[in-house]
Amino acid sequence: MANLQPQPLAMTLGDPGGIGPELALKAWQAYQIAGKTASHQGSDMLPFCLLAPARIIAQYAGILGYDVPIIPIRDINETAENFAKGLPVLEITDNGAPVTPGVASASTAAMVIDSITTAVALTRQGVASAVVTNPIQKSALYQAGFSHPGHTEFLAELAGPGTLPVMMLANSKLRVVPMTIHIALSQVQSVLTTDLIIALTRITASDLTRDFGLAKPRIAIAGLNPHAGEDGAMGTEEQTIIAPAIKQLQAEGYNVVGPLPADTMFHEEARAEYDVALCPYHDQALIPVKTLDFHGGVNVTLGLPFVRTSPDHGTALNIAGKGVARVDSLMAALKMAGDMAHNRLSMDIKHD
Repeated sequence: MANLQPQPLAMTLGDPGGIGPELALKAWQAYQIAGKTASHQGSDMLPFCLLAPARIIAQYAGILGYDVPIIPIRDINETAENFAKGLPVLEITDNGAPVTPGVASASTAAMVIDSITTAVALTRQGVASAVVTNPIQKSALYQAGFSHPGHTEFLAELAGPGTLPVMMLANSKLRVVPMTIHIALSQVQSVLTTDLIIALTRITASDLTRDFGLAKPRIAIAGLNPHAGEDGAMGTEEQTIIAPAIKQLQAEGYNVVGPLPADTMFHEEARAEYDVALCPYHDQALIPVKTLDFHGGVNVTLGLPFVRTSPDHGTALNIAGKGVARVDSLMAALKMAGDMAHNRLSMDIKHD
């Protein structure tokens, strides 16, 4: 039977020249404040361990003037016992490369990658509850020979063959899945297929049940064209690609509606009718979720054999080391990771 004992969260370093180290320090401070103001039972958020060279985190604490004790640990199991005393840092690969706030460098790529791979390994071993990733600077990694398009694709490779990662952006008001991501708008029509929509919807529904506790998720699928094509007058993709996928999914028992006009499906009353919206292209999904709660957004990767969340922003090199980075999104990612891990564990126990 699975163990219900909650394990700590494994937080990655992200690019050390970005705001990741600062956010990790601020997150630990926020946990301490929450613990002091919570009830006698304490905060319900799981403690986290940062996978990084301790010297870099100590460097940032000094630059920012943060009174955060850095506690190097050798085993992630030491996280809980040390978390109230300081920020637990599990040492990873450190080639001694200098780190300058605001500067991304290929020389630090090895530690960035090792932080991610170690976090995934610890989570898959069951000694960490989830992976929470800080932002990476892909251009610096590419210079060092990193061959993946981005974070999500690298995580999918670590997960193993046959993994189809699904990017979901979520906050307190909306969950969205862009069905095509970082491609030109002119390419969406050729990439978006009936089979892709079916596959993404199946994974989304499964993970909303397993990780979010929704017994039968209500799924809304947006149209590609204005007014969802208006019966073919403004485009036929709704009729030839999207509607057949919805018909197949409904036949399989999924609670799916659409294709819906994207310009009317994100106001408050409309959002109350579904649990997640799947959208044909990137901005169609991300504009509404970021407009509704820009600072509280979380990037969640569905379809993985482990829980992964991330703040919904980049490395912000322009403000790194200045003490002005907002920790809201990382805190939301930590909270969501803990909730997802609890739900997944409960679901696994039910099926034991």
